[in-house]
Amino acid sequence: MDPLSMDPELANLQNAFHTGQYSTITAFDPSTLRDTSAQQAATILRLRARIAAGESSASLLDDAAKSLDPSSHEFAAIKALATQDVAAVESLSNDASASENATVQIVGGSVLAAAEGKSDEALALLAKHQGNLEAVALIVQIHLSQNRTDLALKEVASAKRWAQDSLLVNIAESWVGLRVGGDAYQSAFYVFEELAQTSQPSSTTASSSSLKPLISQAISELHLGRLPEAEAALQDALAKFPADAAAIANSIVLAVAAGKKREDVTALLADLQKNDPQHALLADLREKEELFDRAAGKYTVKAGGA
Repeated sequence: MDPLSMDPELANLQNAFHTGQYSTITAFDPSTLRDTSAQQAATILRLRARIAAGESSASLLDDAAKSLDPSSHEFAAIKALATQDVAAVESLSNDASASENATVQIVGGSVLAAAEGKSDEALALLAKHQGNLEAVALIVQIHLSQNRTDLALKEVASAKRWAQDSLLVNIAESWVGLRVGGDAYQSAFYVFEELAQTSQPSSTTASSSSLKPLISQAISELHLGRLPEAEAALQDALAKFPADAAAIANSIVLAVAAGKKREDVTALLADLQKNDPQHALLADLREKEELFDRAAGKYTVKAGGA
């Protein structure tokens, strides 16, 4: 869907999705939109928000079968997302008709990007998009995960030529800015600070996903060397959601950077292990420990002689 001609209410829903305000989306009634294509787009966005919020696939798929045509590419893509079915996405990707479907591209690209060793397949599917900003953002994320900052920069520059004022382009540019460094750190901070201020959830609609802008602001502060400000933002996030893995993980990074006591870091690591045992930070630490043990095993300690 052309971002420049999109229904304003649908555009607001998409912005809410990208800033983690899933409850705002699930509370919206798609039938209030006049255009049928916008209604379907909002319905798909609601289903995706429910999945992102952690709803079980069984009840969600029942509702999806009622709101979408069960024989459609859209339903197949949502089902694959709910169950993280990589094989189903690959089947859709290899279907000429399905792979041209925007929902298949975005949802399928997300599933493939999250699967180990499937990044190139995700890029191949996403490359078929026709002016879809979410596809652009996913492509940028994948390039950054591959340490191809040059390609991420190129993707953002291209998108800015036709969607300069898009929130999603600004967010993607900020992601790249945190990798590039220099003045880009400050630019990224301004974007995330504004998002954190404008997307604060109410106590009745709050969810840990709505902390994304606040945590991104804290990460920007870390890169700028403003450790007290970063700590304040992360403490704010943890006060609202003590079990949020992203807030805990970044608190670990902050604690190490600030030279906090070993027991403080150890406590945070235990907290992260409790709430998200498979978190990327923990996986990286385990890998480094294994590499160290392997290297240390090559050497033996010899007793010194007189």
